Amino acid sequence: MTETKQEWRGRLGALTQEELDEFLEQGINMSLSCLKPNGDPHSTICWYEWRDGAFWIVVRERSRWAGYLQNDPRVALTIATWNPYVKMQAEGRADVVETPTLDGRWVEITKRMSYRYLGPNGPAYLESTMRQPRWLFRIAPRNVKTWQGVGWARQYWVEGTGGPSYEEAHQLVETD
Repeated sequence: MTETKQEWRGRLGALTQEELDEFLEQGINMSLSCLKPNGDPHSTICWYEWRDGAFWIVVRERSRWAGYLQNDPRVALTIATWNPYVKMQAEGRADVVETPTLDGRWVEITKRMSYRYLGPNGPAYLESTMRQPRWLFRIAPRNVKTWQGVGWARQYWVEGTGGPSYEEAHQLVETD
């Protein structure tokens, strides 16, 4: 068996917990989905901090979706990169840690996030908005699914359809 023919695919499979923690330490935006009061879905992109097994989300006081989270805390989230292809999907509850305030725990979290997402210019971006109230939410993920590499997970592959086998399609075996 060889995996060298298509190195561009990367390693296929789920991430280890260590790989997941390293992945979540990067400055990658989260896609967060929640529910509006009428039951319709709402999706947004946001910054997060991964700490102590949870996502910490800081939200502007007047963001509509902060109210959606307060009304119904159920969320789904995705964090993904494309080169290399790595993704994490999960469900959870967005628990309110702080209602809008000017001087809560969100301040230090936001400062750390500003560096992670914007580098040395992060504090310059943040400074002019520090006197704007923000919410702080904590999401403990559940039903976590991870994947890395360009290829299908074996569970989705239907053998015997007349096409190549899973191993052949992903060049996990030598073919002539």
